[in-house]
Amino acid sequence: MQLASSGGRRLRHAALAARKLALEAGRTVTRKELSAAARDAGKALDLRPAQRAVLSELVACWGEQEWERLLVWPSNDYLISRTGLTERAIRRILRQLVDLQLISPKDSPNGKRYAVKDLAGQVVDAFGFDLTPIYARRGDWAVMLLEQKQLREVQKRTFDEVTICRRATEEALSALAEHFPDIERGELEARLKTLLARTPTRSQVTLPADLLDAWQLLRTDTEETFYEAGNAGLGVRHLETYNCSPSETCNKGFPKKAEAVLPNEQSAQHLSPELILEACPTLNDYPEPVEDLAGLVAAGRYLRASLGANESAWNEAVAEIGLVRAAVTVIYVLQLYDDDVSRGEGRIKNPGGYFRAMARLVKAGRIDLSVELLAMRRRRMS
Repeated sequence: MQLASSGGRRLRHAALAARKLALEAGRTVTRKELSAAARDAGKALDLRPAQRAVLSELVACWGEQEWERLLVWPSNDYLISRTGLTERAIRRILRQLVDLQLISPKDSPNGKRYAVKDLAGQVVDAFGFDLTPIYARRGDWAVMLLEQKQLREVQKRTFDEVTICRRATEEALSALAEHFPDIERGELEARLKTLLARTPTRSQVTLPADLLDAWQLLRTDTEETFYEAGNAGLGVRHLETYNCSPSETCNKGFPKKAEAVLPNEQSAQHLSPELILEACPTLNDYPEPVEDLAGLVAAGRYLRASLGANESAWNEAVAEIGLVRAAVTVIYVLQLYDDDVSRGEGRIKNPGGYFRAMARLVKAGRIDLSVELLAMRRRRMS
């Protein structure tokens, strides 16, 4: 057997504490059981790869003798050949394993590691390292692993809550920018930027103690700002890009199919909810009564989905022809589609695309919504 000096060893408190750990009376430990305890210890103590490699090789040297202590005596040269580490690294890691109370040194009179045999050649004792603490502390490893699992669960829930708050804050700021562009958002956006910079990735173990509270406070402040901007829920403000009077018609051109408007049908409110309801009974699909232009716009937003029109089509219509006329176009196209289906003609194959095209015609002045609605009402009443 090749022997190697273990070198001078200072007395360590951890080594003395590890010696006090013992196996149960009459307990025999297999290499498989010892290896499982070593793996749990590596996970519980978060050992580095090099430390795990040396510990694994020490465990592999256990011969399953029926001893009171789990003694192994590999030389440093053997550990070097098995792990690929330098002798200096081996010595350092062995000291670290002692300090972690995973192993306890059992030094010989000459400082070497070797086995003691009887006259029959049987190994009866050894000088090297005692692995008993690894197996004796398996209860500690189980508790530590459970605590780590619970900590990961708490950390995951905390990260999930931070993500929810971040998305809610960004959505509220986006809604403020869209519906209330005059509201000052600089301070809220600065706080959002600061928290984004402070928030670590999920791969990190812990979050700063006050970070979740800061995200929750920012979410509350942002949503409260949006709520107050809407008159505390008592009124609805809409982004209106059409600055003319809602009753003003666009008479740049009439579609060829439009019927002439009778003199007694001329009204100061050509786009009034009453006219639209009489011309387009599908407006009754909106669950709320439509009594003013705000209700008309809300109905248009709601019924847009019935056409299968994308949000982009609605936003384009609002930007091009204004919020009120975009809503009226939705209702008008929905009525055309409903009449087309009722008659079984099948002319409108894609009502969402039809709405987009109709909004562009309104913008170009080729369609006058008031003329179309009056003609549609007259046909329906006749």
